[in-house]
Amino acid sequence: MADNSFSDGVPSDALEAAKNASNTEKLTDQVMQNPQVLAALQERLDNVSHTPSSYIETLPKAVKRRINALKQLQVRCAHIEAKFYEEVHDLERKYAALYQPLFDKRREFITGDVEPTDAESEWHSDSGEEEKLAGDMKNKVVLAEKEAATGEEPNPRGIPEFWFTIFRNVDMLSELVQEYDEPILKHLQDIKVKFSDPGQPMSFVLEFHFEPNDYFTNSVLTKTYKMKSEPDKADPFSFEGPEIVDCDGCAIDWKKGKNVTVKTIKKKQKHKGRGTVRTITKQVPNDSFFNFFSPLKASGDGESLDEDSEFTLASDFEIGHFFRERIVPRAVLYFTGEAIEDDDNFEEGEEGEEEELEGDEEGEDEDDADVNPKKEPSQPSECKQQ
Repeated sequence: MADNSFSDGVPSDALEAAKNASNTEKLTDQVMQNPQVLAALQERLDNVSHTPSSYIETLPKAVKRRINALKQLQVRCAHIEAKFYEEVHDLERKYAALYQPLFDKRREFITGDVEPTDAESEWHSDSGEEEKLAGDMKNKVVLAEKEAATGEEPNPRGIPEFWFTIFRNVDMLSELVQEYDEPILKHLQDIKVKFSDPGQPMSFVLEFHFEPNDYFTNSVLTKTYKMKSEPDKADPFSFEGPEIVDCDGCAIDWKKGKNVTVKTIKKKQKHKGRGTVRTITKQVPNDSFFNFFSPLKASGDGESLDEDSEFTLASDFEIGHFFRERIVPRAVLYFTGEAIEDDDNFEEGEEGEEEELEGDEEGEDEDDADVNPKKEPSQPSECKQQ
């Protein structure tokens, strides 16, 4: 019988392998001659070469060594920047002392303890000649009314509901205020910012001063925000200045039956053995602005917060920063709404500029297209820190 496993002394499986290899080479040559395939390969190579990390990997070891030296310098720059912000905090403390006499006078005018003089009450509007004429007419009418009947116009003490009006005007705050919070906030007389003492860890305290009321015995409620102004050891390049890292509230001494941060609910319980049912009452948390003084604690000891808690804490930090940077320094403008209008106009301007830039980019990409372009912390004795 003839043996078919060999042909001229060469095994048949070796011949088959050689034949397949030849076919593969021919197919590869055909594919590489296809312009579309070559273009796709070139595009992938271009994308890889333009990725910063992949580009760094291609550099010689000597160059990578020098890049590491640059990173060392960058870390040192971050530490110098941290020192800069510490000195900024010292300046804030210094100028806060200069602002405070003006803020104290603001409180006296708001509460009615002091009546401003005519010179202090004079304000020149920038609205133009038309408003001046209207003002002259109004003055004449006022004089005539005074002659006809004096004392008819109400003259409340100070500026009623000043801070409460700010809470209503600012969306970030009004979202926290419930209907049952409103009568309490009408007793708010002042909000102050106190910066940490020299040599102490960076922080600031918000003080909410209340007149005597039917809801709690505290005259001052406080919220302390702790800050960090140093690069993170694990990620020093993420440093962008001081950040709030934790906060502490204070205990509110509620009068009996006046705590708006809890509500009483009734719940039925069934006895397992006898089958009898009884009704019990229990207190559960209630939405209120005054939960602001019982904040979540930032995670410690390596523990992590869930997503909802992280969002709540970040919102709290944002509100504290807004009180410090905007509300307290510019209170009258948030009362009148002028600061809110300025904030809205600024945001619209940013968006408009962004749209215009996008239009320019489209024009550059499509030269032949017909483009039609179209945005000091002291803890008052009245409030026990939690």
